[in-house]
Amino acid sequence: MPKGYIIGHITVNDPEAYKEYVERDTPILQGLGGRFIIRGGDAQVMEGRAENRHVVIEFPSYQAALDAYNDPEYQEVMKIRHRTATSTIIVVEGA
Repeated sequence: MPKGYIIGHITVNDPEAYKEYVERDTPILQGLGGRFIIRGGDAQVMEGRAENRHVVIEFPSYQAALDAYNDPEYQEVMKIRHRTATSTIIVVEGA
């Protein structure tokens, strides 16, 4: 069964307030089977445009990634990200 991934491209507009999102989303997503593969770090846009921060979270399956994104507890914490950052979030099935 292919793994599933949540991929986030984020520009943080309020770094102090965004810290609460990171502190609260991490245990939720890890508790739902997520493993952070990429979280921030240096990046260079080679083509096109992108946000400043990149996150990749691996899940045991595509369905597990969808379920994690739609989890009610995560949906509540997501409101912090919406207030403090601009983001594009994608759920994708692995190869």
